[in-house]
Amino acid sequence: PPQNVTLLSKDFDMILTWTPGEGSPPDVTYTVRYESEEHMDKWIKVPHCKNIHRTSCNLTCVLPNLFVKVRARVKAVSGRFQSPWVESQSKEYHLDVELAPPLLNVDVKENIIHVNASFPLATCVESFFWMYDLNLWEAGSEDKKQYEHILRKTTVTIDTTALRGNYCLSARSSFQNTGFKYSKFSQPMCVLLNHKG
Repeated sequence: PPQNVTLLSKDFDMILTWTPGEGSPPDVTYTVRYESEEHMDKWIKVPHCKNIHRTSCNLTCVLPNLFVKVRARVKAVSGRFQSPWVESQSKEYHLDVELAPPLLNVDVKENIIHVNASFPLATCVESFFWMYDLNLWEAGSEDKKQYEHILRKTTVTIDTTALRGNYCLSARSSFQNTGFKYSKFSQPMCVLLNHKG
């Protein structure tokens, strides 16, 4: 049977992962099913995770309801032999989702910067209320100007008339469910502003 069967959320996705059972033959394949709290004891097939060789299955857009707990199970198959199913713990996308930092797109004009953030989201969760926070600071300084709770597809326009030198930007994704949930901040992206010469 597969080992370490875990339902985890990473970078906006819900993924079932496992490791091959001890002594697994090289031709082993895996099949995944899931069960949601709405239909207990009804294990639903996952078409793209049937007889697969890899040891993970992305369930994000398979889940019919992102607001109820689900669990998944996996079995190993080799020729006419198959292992028992091994089940994961339960998770709910809406409560347990882990966020990735957004990718920043920065457009520097003469006295202005336009910044927007793109998120590595699966299409089925694009309608969620994703936001981002943006920090701007002069390189080497700890003093950060913060722009908070910006809706995902919104562009931030920053007046740079008074700024001179090397400035850095970094952002984190945020999402409000019971409280606020945040990703880590993205790697800083630095730009030279109002540089004469």
